[in-house]
Amino acid sequence: MKIVNESFTKGGSGSVKLIPDNAEDMWQLFNLLRVDDHCEAVTFRKVTRGGVGAGGDSGGGGSCESERIKVKLKVLVTSVTYDGDGEAIRVKGRNTTETEHVKLGAYHTLDIDTRRPVTVTKSLWDTIDVDRLRYASSPTANADVAVLLITEGLANIFLVGASVVSHQQKVEKQMPRKTGAAGLGYDKALSTFHKNVLSAVLTKVDLEKIKCLVVAGPGFAKETFLSWCDLESQRFGSSSASGNVSGGTSTTTTTTTSQASSKPDQTLGTFAKHRKKIVQTHCSSAFRGALKEVLETTTVAREIGNTKAASEIKALDVFFETLSSKPDRALYGPAHVFAANELGAVETLLIQDGMFRNPDANQRRRWVALTEEVATAGGTVFVFSSAHESGRQLGEITGIAATLRFPLPDLVDAELPPIEGLDGLAVDANEA
Repeated sequence: MKIVNESFTKGGSGSVKLIPDNAEDMWQLFNLLRVDDHCEAVTFRKVTRGGVGAGGDSGGGGSCESERIKVKLKVLVTSVTYDGDGEAIRVKGRNTTETEHVKLGAYHTLDIDTRRPVTVTKSLWDTIDVDRLRYASSPTANADVAVLLITEGLANIFLVGASVVSHQQKVEKQMPRKTGAAGLGYDKALSTFHKNVLSAVLTKVDLEKIKCLVVAGPGFAKETFLSWCDLESQRFGSSSASGNVSGGTSTTTTTTTSQASSKPDQTLGTFAKHRKKIVQTHCSSAFRGALKEVLETTTVAREIGNTKAASEIKALDVFFETLSSKPDRALYGPAHVFAANELGAVETLLIQDGMFRNPDANQRRRWVALTEEVATAGGTVFVFSSAHESGRQLGEITGIAATLRFPLPDLVDAELPPIEGLDGLAVDANEA
């Protein structure tokens, strides 16, 4: 994310003008925007112009024409929705900009896309907002890992970033039986499928930028695919122009992403050059549900050990291990976590970013204060993305959990009443 200019103080008011570049940035921007903020961006508005009548006047006899014009509006935000598939944010609010085309106070929806400037103005920039902005604008806040989940006749490509897992493309091929008369076409169908998978990888995954490409799946499909790729690389030569891969007759389904607008120009030579970045591992299927088990494998964990996604997965695993082996030193739920924090017992706080999307400013401040208090006391705070597999798992257990410095068996076993107004937003409509 590019920060064009900023004028705010932590704990005070102000604004920032930024340009989101990719899916990660759009997710961070979605979490920055809240009700009662001001959002300014270029938008389009449908305007109806009155026609001229037969007598030269503009009476009812004339025709009316409508056109879409481009205007720059600032709105007082009333709602924010996120479209993960299209990587777009829709900000609805009341217009606060004087313009001949949109009345003051009229409702308008800003459609925010990547690579378009946006200005966000807040009456209060709290710790969570500032930390999120700083992280999003750092060079490390990009997709860390690409994952190819493959089985015979089916492949799915994902980019696993620090906060977002984006589905890039699905490749399918109807495979004939290996035996009988249909078996004569099996090898040709498999080669076509491999061509399309490799073409999708070279189109959707920038091998220069990613940390590693994980090829995973059940059975031997992954080994067969990589062996085919290696043979193709040797056949064409790493520097041959004919190393470009052309697709066959497979069915491909593409998810519209920011990368689609800037596809990397890659060939088999690029694949061969970065072959050492490719690791393979086993998983139970070629569907999205297998992503978590892929990222948890020892081989992959070693490759992505210093990424945000890996640290969150590890922290969540430690919590569940502690909950199983030392149940008096792990708890979850708002009431129990707040009670443990009052005793200074929280060593590691795990909280989902959905909690901070609470439209009630006072309730949000309580969540922010909790994270600040834990950090000030020397604890570690992990803010999980609800668009990530680990964040979704945390959301299933209320969206907040903690491991403790010392045992609190009485607190863990106690049935505490819920804290009024702090039910959280661990899972909401935007993530369904």
